[in-house]
Amino acid sequence: MDVRERRHRGAPLAALGLVAVLVLGGCGAGGSGDDTATSNEAPAAGAADRDAAGGGAPAEAGAGAPDLRVDQRSIIYTGTMLVQVDDVDTAARSAVTAVTAVGGFVGGDQRSSSDADARAELELRVPAARFTAVIDELAKLGRQERREIHTQDVTEETIDLDARIASQRARVESARRLLARATTITDLVSLEGELARREADLASLEAKKRRLADLTALSTITLTLVGPDVSTADEESEIGFLVGLSGGWKVFLASMTILLTVLGAVLPWLIAFGVPVAALLVVLRRRRRRRPAAAVSAPPPVPAARSAP
Repeated sequence: MDVRERRHRGAPLAALGLVAVLVLGGCGAGGSGDDTATSNEAPAAGAADRDAAGGGAPAEAGAGAPDLRVDQRSIIYTGTMLVQVDDVDTAARSAVTAVTAVGGFVGGDQRSSSDADARAELELRVPAARFTAVIDELAKLGRQERREIHTQDVTEETIDLDARIASQRARVESARRLLARATTITDLVSLEGELARREADLASLEAKKRRLADLTALSTITLTLVGPDVSTADEESEIGFLVGLSGGWKVFLASMTILLTVLGAVLPWLIAFGVPVAALLVVLRRRRRRRPAAAVSAPPPVPAARSAP
């Protein structure tokens, strides 16, 4: 009886255990399904992240590309102008005032005269940012006859100089450290010579960098101002007999001028050495002439008389 009762009591327990196992299995299957879905969503999210990263890759790659903006490049501006004005001195003062007003200065000033055919040549240094504005303002001083503007991009040269200067500075510091650890006179002398050479190379590179910085920061304008009577038109080539005669006469005069110049340079030497030589030749000739005359004037010798047989 006890065994049967135990069996009847154990059957419901077994059924409950089986139900519990099935329930737990279903939950586990659901959980694995969620995990599978999650694992399927993870690659999709990773792919989306990669797509987003791929979309932003060109922007990141472009960050290391060279900056092609004009305001970020090193450019040397040079200009040449020819302006015909009524009063050269007044126009020159106006040009200097215009340049100094924008922070520039006058690098050179050459003037010929104050007449109607006066001429002035000014070398003006202006900030590169105001180069075009100053050119336009100078053109208003009178009648502009000629304008030439040239640019030179030295960006790559500037970058190369920066890299070489940084490398040379490192070499100088290395030589200084070795010099500080030198123990013998031979090493000391050798390292001092090497350090001096490296410092000289560094100073040369820095001077080039300063020169480039000056040329890029301050542009150069060569302004020529001429009076109203000065001809600014280019001379046309002419041909003909009169033109040839005029050209030949000019060449003849130039040749005679050169000949007279050479003669004037040689004449002192001729006087200093030629006169004594000529006097010596005259004396020698006179001596030669006296010797034959003396020989002719002497009587011939008388033959001795023979004795009688």
